[in-house]
Amino acid sequence: MFVIKYKTLFISISAFFVAIAIVSLIAFGLPLGIDFKGGSALEVQYSGARPAIQTVNTAVANAGFDHTLVQPIGDQGYRIETATLTDAQRAQLVTVSGGTQTSFTSIGPSVGTELKHKAIASIILVLIAIILFVAYAFRKVSKPVSSWKYGLAVIIALMHDIIIPTGVFALLGHFMGAQVDTLFIVALLTTLGLSVADTIVVFDRIREHLKTKANMPFAQLVGESLSETFVRSINTSLVVLVVVLSLAIFGPATTQLFAIVLAVGMFFGTYSSIFLASPLLVVMEQSQKKKNK
Repeated sequence: MFVIKYKTLFISISAFFVAIAIVSLIAFGLPLGIDFKGGSALEVQYSGARPAIQTVNTAVANAGFDHTLVQPIGDQGYRIETATLTDAQRAQLVTVSGGTQTSFTSIGPSVGTELKHKAIASIILVLIAIILFVAYAFRKVSKPVSSWKYGLAVIIALMHDIIIPTGVFALLGHFMGAQVDTLFIVALLTTLGLSVADTIVVFDRIREHLKTKANMPFAQLVGESLSETFVRSINTSLVVLVVVLSLAIFGPATTQLFAIVLAVGMFFGTYSSIFLASPLLVVMEQSQKKKNK
């Protein structure tokens, strides 16, 4: 299988994109929305033609509302996110926007901090649950690669799947004003679930072949397992990716960034399942061989 033959190339590609994502995060940071840092969100609708987003941005800024984010809602409205507002400031913002208020939400800093901690905890718990599942599923596999190394390969692949979309979002935040909200966390968790499912399918095929083809060289065995699952993994991921891209292009503005993050996560999650996790197993097996010599 060409994936195993050129494993160094594919692992290097993953390392390159992870490095770019980390540089992006360091350079631009991850912009937190009001869900995590607190603030107010005002939604307004217009009875006539909706003004251009730049017009609303200029009017809001001239009125003294700094660090605001204006996003389209449907065909006739905008969602304006800003720092926590008093009732008087909210009324002023409605007047300045030129629209009619349809919704107003305010989240305190303490609530935002709590949500941030819960979001981080949820990702960590999912990763731990995946580790425990892989450790249990491959507990009887000991040769030629120890069972815990299957878990290690999965975790490396999943970290790859989290870091790259997060780095992409840092770029979106810097150049397009995107902000991290709860939908971003949902997109990451969905990516983890879909990615690990693909990886486990390949690993399970490797485990089956180890029972019946124990004398086959491990690299060849992994390549054969990939060949048998390659088309299934690609086709499944393509179907989901087409749906997600359709949501990103034609869906409502409120879910477009969620769809973009999910699409990026799906793409790199599929890549890691095929081109990263399994080649890592072969690298580990070869490294183990060298140590035993």
